[in-house]
Amino acid sequence: MVVFVLTLLVVAAAFAIYQWGGNMLLQQATPKGHFEASAAGGAPDYSTPGNWIARPGLGGDPSRWIPEGAPPGHSSVAAVFYIHPTTYLATDRWNAPIHTDAETERKTRLFIQSQASAFSPIGDVWAPRYRQAAYGAFLLNSADAKAALDLAYRDVAGAFDAFLRQTGGDPIILAGHSQGALHLMRLLRERHDELKGRLVAAYIVGWPVSVTADLPSLGFPACRSRDQSGCILSWMSFGNPANPNWMLDQWAKTKGFTGLPRRRADMLCVNPLTGTLSGAAPATANLGTLVPTADFRSAGLTSGVVGARCSDGLLILDGTIPPLGPFVLPGNNYHVYDYALFWRNIAQDSAGRLAAWER
Repeated sequence: MVVFVLTLLVVAAAFAIYQWGGNMLLQQATPKGHFEASAAGGAPDYSTPGNWIARPGLGGDPSRWIPEGAPPGHSSVAAVFYIHPTTYLATDRWNAPIHTDAETERKTRLFIQSQASAFSPIGDVWAPRYRQAAYGAFLLNSADAKAALDLAYRDVAGAFDAFLRQTGGDPIILAGHSQGALHLMRLLRERHDELKGRLVAAYIVGWPVSVTADLPSLGFPACRSRDQSGCILSWMSFGNPANPNWMLDQWAKTKGFTGLPRRRADMLCVNPLTGTLSGAAPATANLGTLVPTADFRSAGLTSGVVGARCSDGLLILDGTIPPLGPFVLPGNNYHVYDYALFWRNIAQDSAGRLAAWER
């Protein structure tokens, strides 16, 4: 089950690129018809617990899952706002409804279980359901695609308002992956003033962040050391040799939040093993990679096998990568494992930054 979740996110479309080519991919992935907000149903009411997948007091909260080999325990010191990646792979509409089919629900819960659980030892995780954009919205530069992403973000922003109202003055951790990381960037850009003095760290994982064209508008600096709080971490995991061209060529043609062009040379990379900007670490620094059992029914932590170093804005993996599953994307892209590769280090990193915030 844990392996299954790691296969499902927006860039799963990359498999189709190599099978069918670009034109066929667009035909297969583009949602049918034009964007219609009503197709995804009305906006969710985030005062209702049922519109959250994880939050304090919610039964069956997947963020409370702990892998084999991790110490048990949960703290409510921090408040964690987590935005899940794309789990809606259908093409019948541009945005998924809040309460969708059982398969999408299962995928979403499993993502939260394998990613947001890394923050559960230090805080309560709040993970909203939102009318996520279908993965086809990321393959097009069109009015329909923009409208789909805007609708998804409006839900995220509404959930964030409810989160702020219910967490008082608690220290805040923000986290997201893939589509969730994209919405998190926009949230920081528009709402960073409300986070001053409360932000422990923001984990913008699996989406490129330009140091020159994006970061200055996000309101917080990049994390440069382990004992720094109020800062941003971002990484994208690749094996060696890495080929990110299919993912970054279009990104590099866009302008960032500052109005400057985005350049591949300016991508932010904070190494989750060291917690430092452009850091490098051997495999011995890895406290625990999330590895599935042979029957794929559970997962445990394996330490000391995967190292990593920042190189040209990418996080390049070193060492012996354990059998995580057959879902490495084209170009040696380990995007689906961005959290799993460093699960225990992410837990430790967030705890250290919370301690720095408290000091």
